[in-house]
Amino acid sequence: MKFSLGQVVITPTALGKLKSDDILNALNRHILGDWGELDDEDRQTNDEALQSGSRLLSAYRSGGTKFWIITEASRDATNVEIHISNLMLSLQKC
Repeated sequence: MKFSLGQVVITPTALGKLKSDDILNALNRHILGDWGELDDEDRQTNDEALQSGSRLLSAYRSGGTKFWIITEASRDATNVEIHISNLMLSLQKC
C-alpha cells in the first residue's frame, strides 16, 4: 500500500454500470501505484504526486466502460467515477 484511500465513494452512475469485482480490483491496483490506462506522462505525474502529496488519478475499464479513481491530495477521500470533466483531467497536469 503506497497511500491511504481515505473514505471511498462512488457515484450512482458508476455504481449502476460497473461490476463490483472490477471496482475492487481497480482500487487494489490504484493503492499499489498501478495507474491503469494512463499515458507515461500521467503515470509520472502520479509517481511525483506520491512524494509531493498531490491528487492521484487512475483509469481502468469494467467491460467496455472506462472509469476513473481519484484520490484527493489530502488522502481523506477517493472517488470512483465514470464521467470526469476535462477540467479535472487538466487539474492533474497542474
